[in-house]
Amino acid sequence: MGVSCPMALDLETWSACVRRLDAAIAALAADTRPMGLPPPDEHQWHQLLCKKLLPQLATPPFLVVALVGGTNIGKSLLFNHLAGEVASAVSPLAAGTKHPVCLVPPGFDDSHSLARVFTGFRLVPWRAAEDPLHDSPEDLLYWRTGPNVPPRLLLLDAPDVDSDARVNWGRARAIRQVADVLIAVLTQQKYNDAAVKQFFREAVEADKPIIVVFNQVDLEADRPYWPQWLDTFCRQTGAMPELVYVVPLDRDAAARMVLPFYEVGRDGRRALAGPASLREELARLHFDAIKIRTFRGALARVLNPQRGAPAWLAEIRARSADFAAAQRILGASEMARVNWPTLPPSVLIAEIAAWWDASRQPWSRGIHRFYRALGRGVTWPVRKAWEWATGPAGDPLADFQHRERQAILGAVQNLLGDLERLAQVGNETLRPRLSKLLGGMARQQLLQRVEAAHQSLPAVDEHYRAFLRAELDAWQRDNPGVVRFLRSLDNATAVARPAISVLLVLSGWHLAGDLVGQAAAHAAGAGMSQLAQEAAITGGFTVGGEILVSTTGGGIRQAAARLFLRLQSRYAQQRADWLAKWLEEELLGGLLDELRYGAELPERQSFRNVEAALAALAPALSTSREAGDG
Repeated sequence: MGVSCPMALDLETWSACVRRLDAAIAALAADTRPMGLPPPDEHQWHQLLCKKLLPQLATPPFLVVALVGGTNIGKSLLFNHLAGEVASAVSPLAAGTKHPVCLVPPGFDDSHSLARVFTGFRLVPWRAAEDPLHDSPEDLLYWRTGPNVPPRLLLLDAPDVDSDARVNWGRARAIRQVADVLIAVLTQQKYNDAAVKQFFREAVEADKPIIVVFNQVDLEADRPYWPQWLDTFCRQTGAMPELVYVVPLDRDAAARMVLPFYEVGRDGRRALAGPASLREELARLHFDAIKIRTFRGALARVLNPQRGAPAWLAEIRARSADFAAAQRILGASEMARVNWPTLPPSVLIAEIAAWWDASRQPWSRGIHRFYRALGRGVTWPVRKAWEWATGPAGDPLADFQHRERQAILGAVQNLLGDLERLAQVGNETLRPRLSKLLGGMARQQLLQRVEAAHQSLPAVDEHYRAFLRAELDAWQRDNPGVVRFLRSLDNATAVARPAISVLLVLSGWHLAGDLVGQAAAHAAGAGMSQLAQEAAITGGFTVGGEILVSTTGGGIRQAAARLFLRLQSRYAQQRADWLAKWLEEELLGGLLDELRYGAELPERQSFRNVEAALAALAPALSTSREAGDG
């Protein structure tokens, strides 16, 4: 694939460069299929690449020479003269030749694939000169070996370019696309015809070599005029003929297949000499030079910024930008926009207590566990009396889960409303996908599914516990003095437990937990809910937490409060991440993946390979004219 195309090109280099481009385009076309873009084979430049460049670069160089022109000008007659036999029937009716006829040199079909050369035509073996006169909706091409055809030369008789049957126009254009050299058969009546001029104007734009033959002329009476006809034809088409011939109107010579061809110079003013052999002149053509010239014309159409492969790449970039915009609209941070409730401090304190308890000395842990159990037993009558006086105490965790569920359902309802609005006004990439996504009972079913998913979600999962323990371990390392102080008090309290008053036991707090609880309650009163909400929306819990860390003084209570706030913020962020992931999987399915894929397409290797292949071929056009459609 690492082929470069230098300024001085040979056919072997051409072939390598074009094959590289074709392979890159095929890979990119496969990658763009999910984006709904038209495949490249719907574009004319790609048809030219496949029908002209690839087939003829795959074999040793040969030339396709086609006789083209308007109606009733004797193309088939001249074709038979070049062939040295009657290969195409001569009809006095307009548009007699409805399908092209091709003669190949002996042995050509043994080493070449005519089907690849004439892509788009169905090849039919030639049986009789009248075959091309028959009507058929198919694009047929009749062919056979011509014993008099020069080596490496294919002769074609094409349908009329100005026929009343429009199907013939398309067949003539297809032949023009394939041909390397065009023999423009003109007459006094047809040299200035609008359809004829337009046909050859497009051939000139494709840099096709043109040989002009004025047929049915009066060698004496028309001598002053054919230079004028030629001048008009060249000025109005841009043609610069390689050779110019005149052929007299001589029915007897035509019938005997001995019409003379007189070369009159590129300006048509050369004096008549003896007849020349156009067939021999064709055999002497510089095959490689003409091939490269005609390939340049075809390649210029492929590389055309407005109508070629670069335009296809630009279309992919534009569609990719639509996918990127849609992806931003449906980003995970937008979907997780929830006014998240604050986790009850008692839940975090319980987790912190478990971590603290795990690091105690075995004897201290045993004493504390004993007195915790004793405290629960001693305080049972008090708790029951309090419940009798004030009513049953609510479960803070259950209340939190209810508030969290309501917040999630409200957020999902708001999101669905946003999606429905986007389905009405969004870009062309997003609108049809969302309309399909939100149809039927989608809203109600989604709300039921998210509620069920939340009910099965544990309040504190192992992932969060791992984060919490890591934070506590880091806090312990960063606050060694505080930890030593708490450990000493904790051990002393364990030894002195039998002497501690029952009121302390009834409180249900050990010393570290009490300090953390008080500090956290103070922090929550100063805006914990807002900080958790900010974390859920932006994913930046450090914005709130770390500012507090940097501005709060030292001390046991302050250190505990800072830690508690970080744990709360991370909890809100983790819940928001869960919701965003659930929404992506359950609501959007593979849509976000599809949008992400489309947005990243210009960065894929297949896209870059096409760009590189086009850049490698661009220097080949430095000496060619701007091309048309081939």
